[in-house]
Parts: sequence; structure tokens; C-alpha cells
Amino acid sequence: MSETSSNRQLERISLILDALEFGDATASELARRTGLSTSTAHRLALSLVDYDFLRRESSGNYSLGRRFVRSRLEIIGLSYLTELRDKTGETIQLWIRRGDSRVCVVSIDSRHELKATLPVGATLALPHGSSGRLLSFEPDAMASVESHGWVESIGLRTPGLGSVSAPITQKEHIVASICLAMPLSRCEASPGADHGALLTTAARQISEAFNNQH
Repeated sequence: MSETSSNRQLERISLILDALEFGDATASELARRTGLSTSTAHRLALSLVDYDFLRRESSGNYSLGRRFVRSRLEIIGLSYLTELRDKTGETIQLWIRRGDSRVCVVSIDSRHELKATLPVGATLALPHGSSGRLLSFEPDAMASVESHGWVESIGLRTPGLGSVSAPITQKEHIVASICLAMPLSRCEASPGADHGALLTTAARQISEAFNNQH
């Protein structure tokens, strides 16, 4: 592909991404907003879906995808996650799915000397841990979310540590999870029983704030 062709392709992609800042759109609406032909808009949109720049909804509409979701969630979620850490005293993390793994994109560490912690950028295989179970849509995890709003893991991934996670949603799609991780020695009952309600409230607040930006 020549440099001129590459630049033209990038220009078209930029037009589509800019058009979706005004809200979701079908391929024909993208064509109207960008001035591209419907076939070109549809072809480029499908390619962008493959690389997570766009999401295709069940309605056929296109919306900005996970690569944009992540950065906005980090900004929106930081204050909620910090407040949650301060209320619970435990480490709070924000996880997203990437292929068959989950990636930590925000981590607010507990101030306790004994704490559960992982650095930003840490990658763990699915479905291990409460966030792993949630982001892999494990049936038992989905049933727990339906019943309680959260899913927990007790000493399964790392002996002596437990966690509870709740989903972040975009238009009813789970796009991320927030996780509270703690030493089991500080549990009164279990991570979910102790902190699940606070975690679920924070997850709902982040989801609402994120969706209200669209």
C-alpha cells in the first residue's frame, strides 16, 4: 500500500472514530456523518470491530470499543476506587479482559502492611480469581452476580488471599470489573459478605458515570 493510500485509509478511519463521538450509529448513519459511501463505512467499521476500536451492538449500531473504554474507565473510576479503598482499607483494582487473560489497569493499594497487591499491567490467565471468573462469564459467577451483584474467590488463586469482584457495564455489556483483594486473616465472614455491598455500589456508580458520558 502506498503512503498516499495509507494516509487516505487513516483519514477515513479518523472520520469514523470522530463521528462516533456524537453517539452510536449504523453503517448508513456513519456514511452520512462522514461523507463516505455506505459500503466503505461498513467495511471499515467491521475492521475496527476486529481490533476492538469499535463494538457492534446486537441492534447493528456501532459504538466506540474497548480500546477507548479502558482509558475513559481509568479516568472515571479513579476517584470511586480510591474512596472504596479508604472505606474498606483493602486493595482495589480495575481489570479488563484481553483475549484469554485479564489485565490490571488501575490498582489502589491497601495501606496495611499485610496486603494483597499486583502492579498495573499485571496479566493473569482466565478464569482464575473473582475477576477472572466474572470476565470469562463463568456460569456460576454470572449466577452470583445475578443474586448478589458480586462474585468472590476464597484462597483459590493464592492461598491465604481472597477477593470479591463486581461488573462494570456499558449498555448491559460487561466491559470491566472492579476487584477488592485482601488477606483472609482480615475477613470477618468472607470478602463478599464483608465488602460486596460497597463494591457493588461503586461498580454501579462507575457504570452510570461512564454511560452518562455517551
